[in-house]
Amino acid sequence: MKYIYLDASSGLSGDMILGGLLDLGFSHTDFKNKMDELSLPVEINIKETKRSSLRALRVDVKVKGENRTPRKWSDIETLIQKSSFSSNVKERAASVFKSLFTAEAKVHGRPFAEAPLHEAGADDAIIDIVGCCFLAESLGIKEFYASPLNVGKGWVKTSHGILPVPPPAAAELLRGAPVYSAWVNEELVTPTGAAIVATFVKKFIDLPELSYEKIGYGAGQQDFSGFPNILRIFYGNATEFHSDKKIYTIEANIDDANPQILAAFLEHALELGALDAFLTPICVKKNRLATKLTVLAEADKIDSLIRAIFKETSSIGVRFFPVARHVLQRKVSRVAVLGEKIAIKTAFLEGEEVNVQPEFSDCLKAAKRHKVPVKKILELAMKEYHITKNAVASTQKNNKT
Repeated sequence: MKYIYLDASSGLSGDMILGGLLDLGFSHTDFKNKMDELSLPVEINIKETKRSSLRALRVDVKVKGENRTPRKWSDIETLIQKSSFSSNVKERAASVFKSLFTAEAKVHGRPFAEAPLHEAGADDAIIDIVGCCFLAESLGIKEFYASPLNVGKGWVKTSHGILPVPPPAAAELLRGAPVYSAWVNEELVTPTGAAIVATFVKKFIDLPELSYEKIGYGAGQQDFSGFPNILRIFYGNATEFHSDKKIYTIEANIDDANPQILAAFLEHALELGALDAFLTPICVKKNRLATKLTVLAEADKIDSLIRAIFKETSSIGVRFFPVARHVLQRKVSRVAVLGEKIAIKTAFLEGEEVNVQPEFSDCLKAAKRHKVPVKKILELAMKEYHITKNAVASTQKNNKT
């Protein structure tokens, strides 16, 4: 099961989400062929482009012929239900459009069944919405998260006339979502983009602790000077997305503590659930040598750790603050060395192996038991790891052929 996290610091729209999802590695040809099944008079162009010197994928849906009569809910529902897409894609796409019609009906004071969609009901918007739902299913995406949304500011020209940013329908759709305005006097979140995130995003949060495999880059229509009009989509395993995990640093400068007490406290801090704890030599006021105690912990462990610092050290004051961190995707495997099981920790960056390390405590235990240097166990563990890795790769290659 996969997740995506939408970094909407440059806003978002239906075509930006579509471009970002395609940029995760889905075949452009397969996508176009699938969209052809909607039998809409459109031409889909997908190409790499740049926005403020940064590369991204741009999806441009050109509608052929003259403008058509604005669609109502019954028109959209019939089109979706008659399509050949899976029931899951149909249900998702219908949910997005239902959100759009509900918002339009409310801001224009019309019954739901009579509310027409102009821009959001056009053929290009249908491609955006149905295409996003199709790609989400094809990429195995089950959970959707997003950053607070930069909606832009100013005014936008629509079929209803000149409207303030965010447009009323988009503002209605984003009720309850965290939004802000920064950098440019432009519309940055469109009603189509707002409907997609309002329907599917589980939680709007600042970049949390996550481990991701890929990043997709979707380009907006306009190229603003010095402002990258790009939506970034982080993609990975849902089990490695921790939306509620907030990490804090707790610090205390101590100049009158027994170093033995501080050393003992580090072990106790880890027992209390600290992610890390360490000491740093520093020089404080009056040029006195001192020690800075640093503890890294999750939010729910802060109170117990601060109480422990006050009770077990001579500190009379601490400071704590939230910190951000990136954690690589990790996997633990095991190899046999001299009959002992040694854990091997492997770290990955965007699916590529970047670090391999035997568990030192396992190696030390095996070294003591067999009365050999621990560095010898470390060498043997790495050797066994690479033998196993190469054997697996060879088997996979033979299976493919």
